[in-house]
Amino acid sequence: MRRWFRRRDKDRQRSQEEEPAREEGEAPVEAEEPSEAAAEPTASEEAEPSPPQVSEEEGSPAAPEARPGFFRRMFGAPKIEEDLPPAPEAEALPEGEPSPAPEPPLEVSMEGAAAIPLETPTPPETAETEIAAEPPETPEAARKGLFRRFRERLNRTRDALAGGLDRLFAGRKVIDEALLEELEELLITADLGVDTALHLIQGLRGRVKRRELGDVERLKAALHEEMAALLQSPPPPERAAQPWVVLLVGVNGVGKTTTIAKLAHQDRQRGLTPLLIAADTFRAAAVEQLEIWGQRAGAQVIKQKHGADPAAVVFDGLAAAQARGVDTVYIDTAGRLQTKVNLMEELKKIHRTAARKLSGAPHEIFLVLDATTGQNALSQARLFHEAVGLTGIILTKMDGTAKGGVALAVAHETGIPLRYLGVGEGMDDLRPFDAEAFVAAILGEGE
Repeated sequence: MRRWFRRRDKDRQRSQEEEPAREEGEAPVEAEEPSEAAAEPTASEEAEPSPPQVSEEEGSPAAPEARPGFFRRMFGAPKIEEDLPPAPEAEALPEGEPSPAPEPPLEVSMEGAAAIPLETPTPPETAETEIAAEPPETPEAARKGLFRRFRERLNRTRDALAGGLDRLFAGRKVIDEALLEELEELLITADLGVDTALHLIQGLRGRVKRRELGDVERLKAALHEEMAALLQSPPPPERAAQPWVVLLVGVNGVGKTTTIAKLAHQDRQRGLTPLLIAADTFRAAAVEQLEIWGQRAGAQVIKQKHGADPAAVVFDGLAAAQARGVDTVYIDTAGRLQTKVNLMEELKKIHRTAARKLSGAPHEIFLVLDATTGQNALSQARLFHEAVGLTGIILTKMDGTAKGGVALAVAHETGIPLRYLGVGEGMDDLRPFDAEAFVAAILGEGE
């Protein structure tokens, strides 16, 4: 503002100096009459003059101008540029020295980011950096570990039978007839069946009369011996033929397909080549299920279209097995009730077809039983045995039932040897039947 007032004073002084010169040399120029808008400035206008006015076109009447506002008077004046210091000049390079090329912009690429190794913090050094290797597991330790896992899987049957024996023998010093009757009732409720329970009690009663048993601890040991003797069976036959053909039968839902895959897995571990025949051509997705389990077990699968004749599938499968030189053939059949005559006849036809294609086949016929069915397994075993002549029984789902005593009933009343026990869903959860280990597990005995 001060600069503006100083410039105005200089302009007034210059105009006063020029007026005498006009009077002496030049005639005065007639000035137009000022309009109402060009009236003499008031005192306030002299103190605060308005910004310069823009002239109108000739002929147009001059409109009265509104008085500028305070902010316009303050900030509407022409902006006077302040003197800024000059920008420093770039230093001149000596002659002959080339100017450096501008650095290219840094490019960031995400390609290959995964290939850059990340530095992971190293763990602090300890006094002992190496841990001594554990000694290899001995066969005896492996056997004990296997027995422990087997015992854990049979915990429900063990709780039902061993727990009842502990409560029955608690506080008893003398073996009398009342104790034997209570023991018989306990065995029946553990699903051994009436006939099997009576057989065991008669053996114990005879030993008591011969004074072979002096206390309840000796009675429990004698019960173990009687059960183990009941479950003893001849060893499985030697594999004299190649391929060795195994036929699996049973009702719906007992686990035939998964059992076949577990048997094939055991063959692979022994270095044998298994082949699976999908003779269950009626159940929806039965072939696909066997293919999936065959892939897990590393076994080949022979199949035909849905609804094909099961006997024809078996015939073609045995022909393929002979051509490929496999070691073992497992035939998966459709689940069927033992009371359905037509289905049992179909099973007999499969048996005849296998024998016609390969002499002596099938070499083994396994009945797969669900242990949770209890005493109903006995009728299944009898009727299937009459139809095709069973050589062994596989009890599945032993880990999910308290009716594991049915194994003794099946062995005693049918005379068919128990060959395998299924104690889980894993590939290694199909165990060859061991009478001593099984009795020790269900009676809650130690390792």
